[in-house]
Amino acid sequence: MSFLPITKKEMLERGWEYVDFVYVTGDSYVDHPSFGAAIITRVLESKGYRVAVLSQPDWKSDADFLQFGKPRLAFFVTSGNIDSMVAHYTAAKRLRHDDAYTAGGVAGKRPDRAVIVYSNKLKELFPDTPVIIGGLEASLRRFAHYDYWDDKIRPSILIDSKADLLSFGMGENQTIEIADRLNNGESISTMRDILGTVYACPTVETTYEGVECPSYDNVLNSKKEYAKSCRIQQDEQDHIRGRVIKQKHGKTMIVQNKPMPPLTQKELDWVYSLPYTRRYHPSYEALGGVPAIREVEFSITHNRGCFGACNFCSIAFHQGRYVTSRSKKSLLIEAEKLTYMPNFKGYIHDVGGPTANFRKPSCELQEDNGLCKGKKCLAPSPCKNLIADHSEYLDILRELREVKGVKKVFIRSGIRYDYLLQDKDDEFFRELVKYHVSGQLKVAPEHCSAAVLDKMGKPHIKAYIDFSKKYFSFTNDINKEQYLVPYLMSSHPGSTLNDAIELALFLKKNHIRPEQVQDFYPTPGTISTCMFYTELDPYTMEKVYVAKTEHDKALQRALLQYFNPKNQKLVEEALKKANRLDLIGFDKKCLIRPSSKPNQYSNNQSNKQRGNKPYNKSGRKKR
Repeated sequence: MSFLPITKKEMLERGWEYVDFVYVTGDSYVDHPSFGAAIITRVLESKGYRVAVLSQPDWKSDADFLQFGKPRLAFFVTSGNIDSMVAHYTAAKRLRHDDAYTAGGVAGKRPDRAVIVYSNKLKELFPDTPVIIGGLEASLRRFAHYDYWDDKIRPSILIDSKADLLSFGMGENQTIEIADRLNNGESISTMRDILGTVYACPTVETTYEGVECPSYDNVLNSKKEYAKSCRIQQDEQDHIRGRVIKQKHGKTMIVQNKPMPPLTQKELDWVYSLPYTRRYHPSYEALGGVPAIREVEFSITHNRGCFGACNFCSIAFHQGRYVTSRSKKSLLIEAEKLTYMPNFKGYIHDVGGPTANFRKPSCELQEDNGLCKGKKCLAPSPCKNLIADHSEYLDILRELREVKGVKKVFIRSGIRYDYLLQDKDDEFFRELVKYHVSGQLKVAPEHCSAAVLDKMGKPHIKAYIDFSKKYFSFTNDINKEQYLVPYLMSSHPGSTLNDAIELALFLKKNHIRPEQVQDFYPTPGTISTCMFYTELDPYTMEKVYVAKTEHDKALQRALLQYFNPKNQKLVEEALKKANRLDLIGFDKKCLIRPSSKPNQYSNNQSNKQRGNKPYNKSGRKKR
C-alpha cells in the first residue's frame, strides 16, 4: 500500500506526467477511512483515475496550486474533516492555538473559509477547469446561511466560491458519477441531474419540480423568512420522500437535487476495503505526525446516519437520518488488519459511528416512506414504531473480542442511552458494562430542563436517570469501579438563567462535577443555529430566549461549575439576577457560600459545614 502523491516529485516517481484529478484539502494528508479526503481519493483511484492530493496549499501564492499542472478532468476542493472556522475559532470566537488536523498540531496552515479561498484561487489560475466543492464546510453552507463568525447571513457557498458544482453528504456515489461523466466528455455545466449535488443556474432556467424556499434577499431581511427556509431545508433531506429545493439569489437560482441514497451494506463494505495505509503521510513524521489520528487510528466505523437527529448536530443535514451499516465480515477483516499494524497494542478503541449502538433504521416504515417529516424517533419520547434491537451489534462485538491479537474492544464514540433503554433484553447493556467501557462511559444528557431539552431535540432527563441507575447496578454486579461522564451544554437556545440554575441543582443533587462544559456553538446547517439567530423555533414559530452576549453565556457556564472557586463572582451574580438568594449560604441546599455580608441571605448560618462532602474526580461521592 502506498500514499497518493502529494508533490510533483511523487507524481513523477509514479511515472505520471499528468493527473486526472487534484484533490485540494485544508487538512494534512491522512490516509485513514475516518478522514473524508482519504475515502474520496481512494474511491477515485479504485475507479482507475490518477489522483494527486494537494494538502494545505499556501493560499498566499500560486506555486502550490500550479505544481501538478492542469488536471485532465477537474479539481475537488474541501476544507478538511471539519469546518475551517470551527478549526480556527472557539465558541467564544477566540483564536485556537493549535489544529489537530495539521502536522505538528500547528495552527494557521489553512485560511478562514478555506473552500472559498481555495476555489477562487483555482478559478483564477484555471478558469476553464471544473471545480467541485464538498466536505462538511461546503455541505452545511449549501444554502443562504447564518454565519456566526460574521454575525450575518451569507449566500450559498456555491456563489462565494465560484465553483461549478457542490457535492453534499458523504459523497462517494456522486463523486463517481461526476468523474465518469467528465471522463466521457460531458461538460460540468450540463450536470444538473446528479443526486446529492447542488448547482447554480440563471433563474429563467430553473426546473419546475421541487419546492422553493424563501430567497436570499428575503432571509437577509426577515428572520421569520429565514426560519421558514431552514425548516424546508431540514424537512426535505430524505432520500426517499425529499424533494428538489430551490433558493433564489438575485438572478441566480441555487438548486439542490434530492439527496443521494445512502450506501448499501455492500457498497459500505467496499469503501472500507480500499487500500488505506491508515497513517499520515511520512513527510509529517519529523513534525510529530498529525494529532487527529490518535483517537481513530485503531477505531472501526461500523455505521452511518443518525435517526437521533439532535437539533444542535449537523449529522442529519449532512449524513442524513437513515442508518446503514457494514457487514460483520467486513468489520472482522478490518479488525484483523489492525492486529498487523506496528503500533497496535491489542486495543480497538472504538466500534462506532455517529451513534455507536445504531445498526438499522429505527422502524420498518422508513424503507418505503422515508423518515417522518418534522418528527423525531426518540424525542421527546420514543416513537411507538421504534425497533430497539442490539442483538446484531452484540454478536459483532463478541466476535471482535475473539479476533487473535485483540485484547479489548471499547466503545468511545457515544451511545444513545434512551434507545438502549428501549431494548427489553439487557444482554447488550450488561456486556457493554463488562467488556466495552474503559473506566468511564461518555453519554450526552446535555441538560436537565425539559424546556431546554425540547429545544435540543433530546429526551427528558428521566431517561438519563433511569440509564445511570442501571449502569451503576450492572457495574456493581461485576464489582468494577466505572463512571459515567455526562456531556453538558450551556447557553443552548431556550436556556434561561433559571434553566441553568435548575441544571446546577441537578448536578449538585446527583454529585456530578463536570470538568468541562461546552458552550453552544452556532455552526451552519442546524436547527439550533436557526433558533440562535432568529430567536424563533422554526417548527412552531414561537419566540425562543437566547443568551447571546459573552457575559450572559459566562453566567450560565459558571453555574454548571458552581463548585469552582474561580466562578464564585459569576455564580453569585447569576443567582442575584435570578432572585435566587436562597441558594447563597451555608445550608446544604446552597450552591455557593456568600463572598461577603452573610447576614443579607436568608439561610441558617449555623449550618456552616453541612453538605460539604468531598468528591473524587469523576464527581461521585468518596466512600
